Amino acid sequence: MTSDSETTAGRLVLEAVRAAVADAGLAADSLLAVALSGGLDSTVLLDAAVRVFGAARVVAFHVHHGLSPNADAWAAHCQSFAASVGVRYAARHVDVMRAGGESLEAAARDARYRALDELCDGHGAAALLIAHHADDQAETVLLQLLRGAGVAGLAAMAPQRLDGANVPRLRPLLRLLRAQLEQYAHERDLSWIDDESNADTRYARNALRHDVLPVLAVHFPGFRDALARTASHAASAQRLLDDLARLDMDTAQSEEEGALALDALLALDDERAVNVLRYWMRTRDLPAASTARVADMLRQLRHAANARDGHALRVDHAGRCLRVYRNALFWETGDSADAPDLDQGAAVPKAPSELHWQGDEVWRLPQWRGSFVFEPAALPGVDVVAEGLLRAAPIVARSRAGGERMRLFADAPSRTLKNLFQERGVPAWKRDVPLLFIRDALLFVPLVGVNREVAPETANAPLRRIVWRPDLLLA
Repeated sequence: MTSDSETTAGRLVLEAVRAAVADAGLAADSLLAVALSGGLDSTVLLDAAVRVFGAARVVAFHVHHGLSPNADAWAAHCQSFAASVGVRYAARHVDVMRAGGESLEAAARDARYRALDELCDGHGAAALLIAHHADDQAETVLLQLLRGAGVAGLAAMAPQRLDGANVPRLRPLLRLLRAQLEQYAHERDLSWIDDESNADTRYARNALRHDVLPVLAVHFPGFRDALARTASHAASAQRLLDDLARLDMDTAQSEEEGALALDALLALDDERAVNVLRYWMRTRDLPAASTARVADMLRQLRHAANARDGHALRVDHAGRCLRVYRNALFWETGDSADAPDLDQGAAVPKAPSELHWQGDEVWRLPQWRGSFVFEPAALPGVDVVAEGLLRAAPIVARSRAGGERMRLFADAPSRTLKNLFQERGVPAWKRDVPLLFIRDALLFVPLVGVNREVAPETANAPLRRIVWRPDLLLA
């Protein structure tokens, strides 16, 4: 309980922390993690969390970015402060890697949250407490306005949000001013560190903080509350847009898992189609795209549908690739996004590899960025061959040359690979796979099966199932 002798600032901070955790509906003995940078805000939050819930229920996590020459000193300070309030402490070093066009601040934020999620998972934390306050929220809303962000951007930071993280992220101090946190810290005789980069007005957020907000405070004293209401209204509007997107996605679901039906998507007007695309990208863990980028995606989709040339569509975003095949719209990931369209003559043959098979479990093929796996099999199947055949002669992995044919069943007619791929719905850009030959005879084709003209089915011999696994899928 809050002491009767507690100051106004003390009561506000402690009650805010207590209420945020209560609203999250956590178990009474759940472990609470506090993101501790060592600055004023997180120092106050950790101190208050310990006072409200007890040290045994709190753990402090620090992320070492290595971006400042003082980073080691900050980590040492955080460890010392955590020890002084009797809580467990853990730190994680991260390397901040910027993607094309991404700001250093955004890259550091993404790396920080990934590390914090990993720490929460490793220590069994039920929630992550973050020390953002009302001044931070005002800055965020203004930045999003100046960047021309949509409703989702204006919603800024939520008091409680999961965001695909391992545990809920709680922001107990979001309605409190930095001045109130400073008062609490002075009353508690807390010490904290100041990040020297916070004074560098070359960063947009710092420019707002030092040059713009003080002027706003003079002429519009209540601007922080007003911007907080704007964020709340935007969050409500975004929830309604998400509800609409879910309804539209239900009608646009493709039979292919994780894909959308192109014709159903394009039956929507532009505003609703863009809303679905944005929501769909979030569900696929893709970063948000700019308004111009999403509009261009929709334009290309409509053009491809009108030209009946969906196979040629390719829209790259955040390391993935938007493709269309047989009315299914989906995101390609990893190496497959860069694969050539073999049936359009774009393939570059790779150097063949040879294996003298002697019971090998895995055959690595770096040029194809994958491996063949030879699994013991109990029963015949479309991808199963006798071990004796594998031992009979060297196995050779080759690129498609064009015109290859095979029989999937002994009494079936010979078919071209192109027809077999089409029959199985394999997109053209996924067909750059190594073909297995015994001498000069085609033995096995990934995504299709065994050529029964070369390898008749048998159940009276040791068997192996042949599986092609790209690197991203190899355990």
